[in-house]
Amino acid sequence: MKKIVVLISGSGSNLEAIIESCDAKKINGKIIHVISNNPDAYGLTRASNYNIASKIINHKKFSSRIDFENSLEDFLDMLNPDLIVLAGFMRVLGPKITTKFSNKMINLHPSLLPKYPGLNTHEKVLENKDPRHGISIHYVSAELDAGPLIAQGLIDINKNETLENMIKRIHKIEHLLLPEIINEICNENIYLDNNEVKYRNINLHNHKLIKKSYEI
Repeated sequence: MKKIVVLISGSGSNLEAIIESCDAKKINGKIIHVISNNPDAYGLTRASNYNIASKIINHKKFSSRIDFENSLEDFLDMLNPDLIVLAGFMRVLGPKITTKFSNKMINLHPSLLPKYPGLNTHEKVLENKDPRHGISIHYVSAELDAGPLIAQGLIDINKNETLENMIKRIHKIEHLLLPEIINEICNENIYLDNNEVKYRNINLHNHKLIKKSYEI
């Protein structure tokens, strides 16, 4: 059973989806710690509700980004996890820490990368009248939302789609796909080799990454 650490900054709905999947034995792993850079993140309450240890490393308490990342790196070294999941973690990490944990740190991003890295992805989809939207799961690099892609979940944009409804639909596929990918990584069916994502026992359907369409 793999040791998982989850990094959060906010609500923690994906954290809860991972916790529930672990409890249901749908993930061959266990969350050993939750780390938040935001002391007010509701995800800390979610972790407490499931008796999962948590730690606040408030980036605002450090004089520089490097000092914050060094503290985070030291704590991760102490925990020695098999997998680090950035689930709504709203900090860009630098080259030192991302290089060190490159083969065990993944991120969830709410767009079909390389489209729309950064913030306000849902608004950009509607503004540009995109026919499809979705999520991307990727290994983390120092470049914003640009590490090697593992999987994408896609939905069609409905006629007269509202921002609120679209966000709800995106959250639903996040809660389905992220635990599934975490389990495949824990089972060593997905791994990073020389900065390239490798798959085994997984049918990619002629894609270079996992792509799943959802009717939600």
